[in-house]
Amino acid sequence: MRARVRDRVPVVVQTRGVRSTPARLLWAAAEAVVTCGVVILLLVVHQLWWTNQQARAQAGEQVRVLEREFEREFEGGVEPGVIGGGGSPSPSSSPSALPSSVGSGSGASSPPPGIDLAPPSTPAYAILRIPRIGLTAPIARGVSKRSVLDRGYVGHYPNTAAPGQTGNFALAGHRNTHGEPFRYINRLRKGDRIQVQTRGASYEYVVDRVLAQTSPRDTGVIQPVPRSLVKPSYGYSEAGAYLTLTTCTPEFSSAYRLVVWAKRV
Repeated sequence: MRARVRDRVPVVVQTRGVRSTPARLLWAAAEAVVTCGVVILLLVVHQLWWTNQQARAQAGEQVRVLEREFEREFEGGVEPGVIGGGGSPSPSSSPSALPSSVGSGSGASSPPPGIDLAPPSTPAYAILRIPRIGLTAPIARGVSKRSVLDRGYVGHYPNTAAPGQTGNFALAGHRNTHGEPFRYINRLRKGDRIQVQTRGASYEYVVDRVLAQTSPRDTGVIQPVPRSLVKPSYGYSEAGAYLTLTTCTPEFSSAYRLVVWAKRV
């Protein structure tokens, strides 16, 4: 009897590969976190890199189209510097706010009488060049995100002056993503040159003042005689030919607006 007990072989139950319920839940949660992280990373790459590539390609092609058109018209005998008459639009019809993310508004500004800013077939009518920050970008009418700003264009605020005219020629552009043409306008300093080339004239402005931060609803900065409603010490008190650049600040945020003012030479 004792010999039989001694010879008995113990039975081992294999449990490898079988997880308890808490372990399975923990594993599933870890997989979900990793998946979400990958999705977020792809969204960031799309927003920060791919949208810039697309918008810059569109904007660059539009600049080349405009340059070819301007060159053909110059060779055809269009007299440089003569683009028609007209005055500045009434300030009473200005937008109620600077556009969200510098571009949620809609509509396009009407040019002064006698000025054809662009033919119907082209979305842009002028070229903006800022040598200090290496910027060359097309200018289009309006500040719509979908049709203007998200394509890498610089938007011309509705109901502000035409290029070169007396009043305030006011522009908006993205600071981050979608081509980000105004990414580095915070680096502009007094005396920096800005050129605006249109279909028959080229205008030069010189940077004069910078308002580092103001409210998105500070519409005073784009009035014919620009002056901040939030910080009245910033701005002007006399009529002139002004150029205003606006974008979001700080970077990757639309909480405030950065404003650069220039005067026509």
